[in-house]
Amino acid sequence: MNAEIQIRAAQAKDADDLFQLAKEFATSFAARKSAFEVSFKRLLATSDACVAIAECEEKIIGYILGFDHDTFYANGRVAWTEEIMVHTDFRRKGIGKSLMEHFEKWARARDAKLIALATRRAASFYKSIGYEESAVYFRKLL
Repeated sequence: MNAEIQIRAAQAKDADDLFQLAKEFATSFAARKSAFEVSFKRLLATSDACVAIAECEEKIIGYILGFDHDTFYANGRVAWTEEIMVHTDFRRKGIGKSLMEHFEKWARARDAKLIALATRRAASFYKSIGYEESAVYFRKLL
């Protein structure tokens, strides 16, 4: 790929393109535009969230959403990667890795002690960029 990929903080103007990727990411829920708009606005306004996009030739081709928070067990802040998505046409080109590196830099700047995430489909990707399996993930729908 010859075009340059840029990773940058998401902006309000990115909402429509980001929603299209979020719809593809969602497997357990059907993404609703109205709910997305409320969440996106809140996420852009809080300092505890990192919302970044990957852009190629002014087209959004990926995004990452993560948070950090204080913990007792880690003696400080822990960062959590909630969502990461790369458009299918741009996978296996290092974009996911670049998005994770952006999030890692954000987490380090906030003095996070670790980054954690849950995945069902991308374990080999995370292992390839230095992550290790640590726990089992449980959930309860409300």
